[in-house]
Amino acid sequence: MTIRVNCAIAAALAILIPSVAAAETSVKTKADRGRDDVENVQRPVRKKTELLKENRDLRAELDSLKEELRKFREQACMADSLDMQIMEDIIDENEDKSAAGLNPEDYNAEVSDSLLGIWYLQQKVSSSSAGEYDMDSVKFASGVPDSVYIERIKAMNSFIDLPYNEIVKNYIILYSEKMDTRMGQILGLCSYYMPIIEEIFDEHDIPLELKAMAVIESAMNPSAVSRAGAKGMWQFMYSTAKIYGLDIDSFVDERLDPVKSAHAAAEYLKDSYNIFGDWNLAIASYNCGAGNVNRAIRRSGGKRAFWDIYPYLPRETRGYVPAFVGALYTMTYYKEHGIEPVAVEMPVHVDTFKINKMLHFKQVTELVGVPEAELKNLNPQYKHGIIPGNDREYILRIPFNYTNAFIDNEDSLYAYKAAEYFNPVVIKKIKDGGDGERIVHKVRSGEVLGKIAIRYHVTVSQIKRWNNLRSDNIRIGQRLVIYRGGRGPVASSGTQKAAQPAQPRKSSVPMDADYTVYTVKPGDSLYMIAKAYPGVSAQNIMDFNGIGSKIKPGMKIRIPKL
Repeated sequence: MTIRVNCAIAAALAILIPSVAAAETSVKTKADRGRDDVENVQRPVRKKTELLKENRDLRAELDSLKEELRKFREQACMADSLDMQIMEDIIDENEDKSAAGLNPEDYNAEVSDSLLGIWYLQQKVSSSSAGEYDMDSVKFASGVPDSVYIERIKAMNSFIDLPYNEIVKNYIILYSEKMDTRMGQILGLCSYYMPIIEEIFDEHDIPLELKAMAVIESAMNPSAVSRAGAKGMWQFMYSTAKIYGLDIDSFVDERLDPVKSAHAAAEYLKDSYNIFGDWNLAIASYNCGAGNVNRAIRRSGGKRAFWDIYPYLPRETRGYVPAFVGALYTMTYYKEHGIEPVAVEMPVHVDTFKINKMLHFKQVTELVGVPEAELKNLNPQYKHGIIPGNDREYILRIPFNYTNAFIDNEDSLYAYKAAEYFNPVVIKKIKDGGDGERIVHKVRSGEVLGKIAIRYHVTVSQIKRWNNLRSDNIRIGQRLVIYRGGRGPVASSGTQKAAQPAQPRKSSVPMDADYTVYTVKPGDSLYMIAKAYPGVSAQNIMDFNGIGSKIKPGMKIRIPKL
């Protein structure tokens, strides 16, 4: 509607502006002639008066149209810039603690893209036969009447209010018809994980229907990792995971633990419900943070129903609640749509053991017989296949049929090849490395390298090495690559020169002892460039130059010699 009105106004202006200009020119010409032509003095005066009146009328109409055009432009600008404002709001909100799970330094182009398009639909639907859909513009058709959808949703008797409208219908069709193959795989995983989640949600006294959020977040994959760095079935960012009691260190990342992450998700949702008193708003806040939901409430004039604040939410979040309804509907009525759950190779029964000593998966595999792949599937939180039981008590899950063998070998299990599997050099390297999460920190006013280093538990020299800084000087807005805890890329050479920060070279010098200078050509990507240099990856190039994945022709980048 706005586009059509703007076009009409533009067309009117295209006609009026030349008319006004012509009128002004005519007035001046006739006036000049009138001074020298006494016989026709009455006629020029009359024409000048008429033209001036016409000019005034046109001017008034033009000013009115300009004002209307200005209003429409402001509205369009507000709509176009809403996402940018929301991003700014998220960053402001997360200065100390991120409701959405992101720190200000985590925001880069890729993270923003992820926030402004449903991660699940972009990452998971693309792997199905359905391909990617722009859910803001696509409109699906189905042979199922609206009345059937409405009756089925009503029959679900959900504790959470499940709305039905054209937007929700679109997502129902997406999950139940356009993603039928993908949903078969997801439902197969649901058969194993959903009973676990339901038991946990029941323990926390929150609606069991919220389990469908795991489908949207990760397609039920406990090891899922997003471009933004969110991990696990419930897609927790680092800071939020810490707030909700999930341990993350060199050995363990409990975001990947299906049980503990479900407990954390339940606590998060309960906190959100206590804030808003509405489960749909709590669901929305899981996606974009309580701060953004509160801002949407304020922008709507204080309304507190999801569909009332819908236009003021981030685009991703606008689709999140409808996606929740679509996923929950499909989990309930998949048979009616001819979807068959795919069988997954997960043990029907699992036993758990408390581990209070260092234990390696390989020890369990070799003495007890549990395949290492099964141990990793059941215990994805142990990043190196090592349970650091010396630090505190941890849980090991194994298939029930191996329980007796584990008990029989438990006394000798921890000592078996301990010197080999717990080599002090390897263990120290893991411990000293921190959790190693790659962060892109945007320098803010008043920050210095020392302050940044303390924040991430690294040294100034490490930051300088990772970013090839020659001095301690940094500028506001500069992006620094940091590996939390200090576990960053290993130097390519043991020489002193290789350990020093790379020295900036003039672009005319194509090569030196440490790196090659490459000029980006049209059509280049970091992947393509890396392929031309054996042993070098795209990530190596990004780390060495302190840049993201986006490059442009003419850009000078350094290719490390590895």
